[in-house]
Amino acid sequence: MKLEKILDKLGSIEKNSFIKIIDNIISKNPKNNKEIGKILSSSDKGLKSVDNQNISKILSLTSNEFQEYIKCEFQEITSQLDILIDIIIRDGNCIMKQDWFSRLYDSEIKQIKSKIKLLNADFENDKSELSATRKRDYKIYKACLHTAYYNDIANNREAKISSDELSIILSLSKQLGLSQEETKLINYSILPINKIDIQDVIKRLKNIGVIFYSNKENTIYVADEMVRILRKIREKEVAEKFYRRTLKLIREPIINQISRNHNIDRKLSYSQKIEEIIKEGVSFTNMLLDDIYKAGSTLTEKKKILNKLCEKGLNIKNLKGNTLDDKIRSLIQHFENVERDEKVGISLDGFDKLLSEINVYLPKLNVQMKNQFELQNEFVLKADFLLDYNIKPRDVLDLIEKKDITKFIKENGIKQRGDDLLNILEHYKDVENLYLENYENVAYRNLNLLKENGIKIKESELGLKFEDLTQIIFKFLGFNVDDIFKKKLNTKKDMIDILLNLGNNEIIIVECKTIKERGYNKFSSVSRQLISYQNLALKNDLRIVKILLVAPEFSDDFVTDCEMDTKMNLSLITASTLSNISDAFKTSKYTEFPHVLFRDIVINEERILKALSKR
Repeated sequence: MKLEKILDKLGSIEKNSFIKIIDNIISKNPKNNKEIGKILSSSDKGLKSVDNQNISKILSLTSNEFQEYIKCEFQEITSQLDILIDIIIRDGNCIMKQDWFSRLYDSEIKQIKSKIKLLNADFENDKSELSATRKRDYKIYKACLHTAYYNDIANNREAKISSDELSIILSLSKQLGLSQEETKLINYSILPINKIDIQDVIKRLKNIGVIFYSNKENTIYVADEMVRILRKIREKEVAEKFYRRTLKLIREPIINQISRNHNIDRKLSYSQKIEEIIKEGVSFTNMLLDDIYKAGSTLTEKKKILNKLCEKGLNIKNLKGNTLDDKIRSLIQHFENVERDEKVGISLDGFDKLLSEINVYLPKLNVQMKNQFELQNEFVLKADFLLDYNIKPRDVLDLIEKKDITKFIKENGIKQRGDDLLNILEHYKDVENLYLENYENVAYRNLNLLKENGIKIKESELGLKFEDLTQIIFKFLGFNVDDIFKKKLNTKKDMIDILLNLGNNEIIIVECKTIKERGYNKFSSVSRQLISYQNLALKNDLRIVKILLVAPEFSDDFVTDCEMDTKMNLSLITASTLSNISDAFKTSKYTEFPHVLFRDIVINEERILKALSKR
């Protein structure tokens, strides 16, 4: 869930810790101080009075500084921050009830203790599958950690690891190629691991600003933006779902090779080994640098294999970068952009339809989703619910075995040539609703964003498409969009975009304008056009209840000119406002939108949404 959306749910006290930390970062003159200053300049009461959208922007501008602040919190190696953060950054753990978090924490502690026993047994067992080289690496790291922790006792001081010692220990683990899980197990085989009261855990995480806790809902929230920051701290370069997507493209012998390198049981199934690689915290970068290639592979061969993996497997054409390192960085950046992107790729209705039909065909998927993403709810195959957890259609499909995907495609009449998963997404795209979800992008004539969202359209078609979509919205609001009457009324010179027939010779005229530049500012030309429509209607003995001008936005000058106009009963409505009104109308008590609500010069969205919410 996005930070802005979480903040909307919370009271001021519940935001306090986070706001204080951000305030403290701002006071130390961060890198983007000028941009932050511009946001704060509109507020005379500081950060506390800044709206939630701008607080979200400020976190983005201070993300590097916030990251450094959290790293300092890690200096206390016995804090269990590694355990706790590994829980909250897992896919699906961004929203949790307190009791569910407590369960996950208990389970994690038990698993760590169990794994430590197995690891210690492998140390002593000459016949274990652990190679001599790996045993040596483990022993070196363990011995250094033991010395760093217990050397204080010899000097009659409390046993602890200093920040200098910690930085050396971390460097050592990297050089030895230890996964995060391997490092964690060895750490807690030396350091005492005691279960902390869950209330204290929540309080600690809240005080350092990485979670929010709603007392009213008894729920923990971790913002998507915070997850990305924490993931960087834990050096997990990509989300688990993207790691899984990549590993599923790799043949089992190579998966076995990776498993062997990191002490993962090769007797597990192919899918289980993939999950263990992810859980182990094996570096995504190191895996693509070394682990997926045969011994003795040349640099050219490695590049060829990686390019094939990206182009044919992940459908990423022309991966940037000349060196292997550059290509891997580009791939990580690609996954970051996909995750950061709010776009779903198909419409919400299409997503719901996909989930519904998959549930019929694969009833086990609901349980699989619950387990995979550690979700508490009983039934999770709902589009709105999954999107709050940043789980998108492609992430769902990635969990389904290939044989089931093939059968599902055949039985649902989905195109079989090409990429199976892309064909499924295309089948459920639901173009009309997808366009409606991109209504504002059409209004702004933003071809690039439309293309990224899976919409192909010529620039010359955008004006007419905006008009069509506006018409669909007004029909949904219960208005009689009277095309027949409009055609009778229109002349070669005067062509009304949309006519809403209210009956009794009363009409609303709707004019649609798309713009590329910011701030619609052509009042003189548009007013002449609208007055001409008005005269046309009056000649035909029609009463004009309202003239509505729909555009992506309006400049201050345009609004002022509109306020000064006395010839027309004109109101301005942005594409965003009209779209939000449509969304609110879905759950309102009304079957027809009460047009009397269109009474402002610039339609007040907040007032209308409030009116629609009344029961």
